[in-house]
Amino acid sequence: MTNVFSWFDAAVAELADPQNQRVWSIIVSLFGDLAQERGAKISGGALTRIIEPMGIKPEAIRVALHRLRKDGWIESTRSGRASMHFLTEFGRAQSAQVTPRIYDRDPETPETWHLLIAEDGPGIHTLDDLMLTRHYTAIGRNVALGAGPLPRNCDDLVAFEVTARAVPDWLRERLCPQDLREACTSLRDAARHAFETRPGDWQPSPLETATLRTLIVHRWRRVVLRHPDLPPVFFPPDWAGQECRAEVFRLLDTLPRPSPAQVNSFT
Repeated sequence: MTNVFSWFDAAVAELADPQNQRVWSIIVSLFGDLAQERGAKISGGALTRIIEPMGIKPEAIRVALHRLRKDGWIESTRSGRASMHFLTEFGRAQSAQVTPRIYDRDPETPETWHLLIAEDGPGIHTLDDLMLTRHYTAIGRNVALGAGPLPRNCDDLVAFEVTARAVPDWLRERLCPQDLREACTSLRDAARHAFETRPGDWQPSPLETATLRTLIVHRWRRVVLRHPDLPPVFFPPDWAGQECRAEVFRLLDTLPRPSPAQVNSFT
């Protein structure tokens, strides 16, 4: 019989992000996946049992929670002897803003695009404001590419409706630098290997499921939020974005999201 405990430990080690084990960021990923809804709470005991298998000590979890409370992401209350943690309105809003991109299995590539060019001076502020309120891809300090029709209130910018006919290698490299391409390929391979070696008879507990989902979502979030949704011509030949997305969701589909009540009941 396959040793499911060895597989779980190996999967945790393989799915852990080699570039970012910042505990506060892992907790943000955990709440964004498991407890984003209003009123959803995770107990301190559940948090510890979900995160400890990643090799993170309880002291580091407490420090990270303190930072998240100070930064306005998390609030904590007492329920009997247990500490209960939940996202603030600010934390929920921040999580909700990126959730569509993280969980989109088949993002559509817009058919229309526009290019905005700003002159040094007041125009830069107009471009900066647009990039804060809408999804733009920066091509240079003064140039941004956006999807859809031209925005209003950009009279001090040079604005073109565009079609990509030639994308030089320097732009592909800027949009998808080497470290991002390597992170994407590494996650693809880790998710594929975990899926293909998972014992068929393994029935994970809610806590084990939460640990694995947190690792997968955290690592995927750091890939998908760094690259824009652009036509294939904008990506380098070795970009593995579509394959990575497919492997991530294939593995997540074997790990149905547990409810906060389920993970809290195991502590």
